[in-house]
Amino acid sequence: MPTYGYVCQKCEHEFDQFQSITANALRKCPACGKLALKRLIGTGAGIIFKGSGFYETDYRSESYKKGAQGDKSSSSTKSDSKKTKTESAKKTSESKSTSAEKKKSA
Repeated sequence: MPTYGYVCQKCEHEFDQFQSITANALRKCPACGKLALKRLIGTGAGIIFKGSGFYETDYRSESYKKGAQGDKSSSSTKSDSKKTKTESAKKTSESKSTSAEKKKSA
């Protein structure tokens, strides 16, 4: 719920009121009791974002971006080496099973 600013046109009393968007504007001044309140436009703060960015990954420094690229390239070489190891292990197991089958058939 937003906070609205009000000013009395008779006694110039200013105050803020926390109320629903759908609520009617106040009319009676709490200081003088007259029906001379006017809602101020543009008072109160909008949304305040604290920190370096709205999302954690927004507005990263150049050094962070370079480090992230380095991580990506090293992880891709690791996955390539894992594939090579897996393929060589499969070939070794296939050759063992093939030699075992040859012994059985002989």
